[in-house]
Amino acid sequence: MFRARAKRVIFILMHGGPSHVDSFDYKPELIERDGQSIEFTGVRFNTFGKKSQRTLMKPLWKFQQYGQCGQHVSELFPNIAEHVDDLCFLHGMHTEGVAHGPSTLFLHCGATNLVRPSVGSWVTYGLGTENQNLPGFVTICPSSSKGGPRNYGNAFLPAIYQGTTLGRAMLPATEARIRHLTNERLDKPELQRMFDQLQALNRQQVSRRPEDDELAAVVESYELAFRMQMKAPETLDLSRETPETLRMYGMDESHTENFGRQCLMARRLAEAGVRYIQVNYSDESPNPRWDQHSNMPKHMDHARATDKPVAGLLADLKRRGLLDDTLVWWGGEFGRTPFNQSNNGRDHNPRGFTVFLAGGGVKAGFRYGATDEIGDSAVEGRVHMRDLHATILHLLGMDHERLTYRYAGRDFRLTDIAGRVVKDIIA
Repeated sequence: MFRARAKRVIFILMHGGPSHVDSFDYKPELIERDGQSIEFTGVRFNTFGKKSQRTLMKPLWKFQQYGQCGQHVSELFPNIAEHVDDLCFLHGMHTEGVAHGPSTLFLHCGATNLVRPSVGSWVTYGLGTENQNLPGFVTICPSSSKGGPRNYGNAFLPAIYQGTTLGRAMLPATEARIRHLTNERLDKPELQRMFDQLQALNRQQVSRRPEDDELAAVVESYELAFRMQMKAPETLDLSRETPETLRMYGMDESHTENFGRQCLMARRLAEAGVRYIQVNYSDESPNPRWDQHSNMPKHMDHARATDKPVAGLLADLKRRGLLDDTLVWWGGEFGRTPFNQSNNGRDHNPRGFTVFLAGGGVKAGFRYGATDEIGDSAVEGRVHMRDLHATILHLLGMDHERLTYRYAGRDFRLTDIAGRVVKDIIA
């Protein structure tokens, strides 16, 4: 529908809500007013709409400016900081949902009610795949909680647009593979003969039930699975990478090896033509990894695990010429409050937070929007999650108002009846 600026998306999910005021949103006034009591209007459960006194807490880590753009980054992310001149920071983000489940669903599906298709499913429905031998939508190590399969599900879109999972949260990334991809007992001609016979029977079933979308999807998945036997093993074989590349992703260090492997897999999948790739830093416990209500120093553990791999991915994409047409999206489902909770933590904050984008047609070394003087609420350049969805589709060449699917008597779209393209961030 438009001239595409990006061919593919790599979404790096920081599940749990990393604190923007401790990472990329520098607030000198929050530092100056540390320990002061201030009246807030609650957004959570029994505090919703009620005013209460809260104690401001300054960032736990020091900030400094980086790059020609002068972006402030804290000590949490020293490696990502070296790439700020390639990044586009959205400091005025806000969203819907105050708990992880609703906000995570909204992040992925643009809605918390009903069962809606995920972003990756909408993208592949609109554009298809660049490589017929690989899935168009892959999610690496997803969580089974906080929306679970709905976060990569196709909902009412044809079943072929559901995301393909590699591994799952809390299992080592070495387990993020496609099982039974090869058959050591039969040679290729014999496999081809057996497959042709099977698909002939399947096509007879499809011809008798032409309206059965799930059956058609199963038959097509068999086709894709057979083709994947020729392409996927090579794509997922990280042993082909040089030692220098492995070090770039932190795969020579114990605390970065796991997430580094996920990020490197994402680059290989992007290079091979997968349209939408999600890299998940999440777990299966009730509290996601970045969810520090009473232990903010734990943020450093998560930053150390992800900082170098993400920086390595950015550098690797750029040196291979892939960053120009790959849109990288980093962020969580919301941010965290500027006030103290449980003596040493921060609560959920959907009113204002930061994400960053890179490549794919966005302005590099650019800051857009702002939260208030203490980092509580987006006040300038406000970008709702639906606006971000609309902008991502636009960069991929699609009009979010025209990318629709008729179901149950109405036209559905990712952005529902809202959303605007944030044109100010487009290069």
